[in-house]
Amino acid sequence: QVQLVESGGGLVQAGGSLRLSCAASGRTFSTYDMGWFRQAPGKEREFVAVISWSGGIRAYADSVKGRFTISRDNTKNTAYLQMNSLKPEDTAVYYCAQGPPGLNPRQTTHYDYWGQGTQVTVSS
Repeated sequence: QVQLVESGGGLVQAGGSLRLSCAASGRTFSTYDMGWFRQAPGKEREFVAVISWSGGIRAYADSVKGRFTISRDNTKNTAYLQMNSLKPEDTAVYYCAQGPPGLNPRQTTHYDYWGQGTQVTVSS
């Protein structure tokens, strides 16, 4: 059974940093794309970043480009999201997701497994 477990969320002041981790199990990690999404209260879940199965392709939402970095360690079956220069508008529950290589990694439908989410709160 596939499991994705996020960690690393918390409360941070504006301008601060956090690193989220997503530990995966249950299938061959190195053959799947890994994505990060977030959902703020009253809003739809939105794309944040994606990294391809090999790590060779990365893409970001415009709102986080230059501040967030997605990475993965296929030897540890773990994906990461380094978040720097955090802003209050980054406050949300952050979810990692796993899906087969495909053409629409910015869409939630690209992914077949999701983690439970981790809360990130940025105070002003």
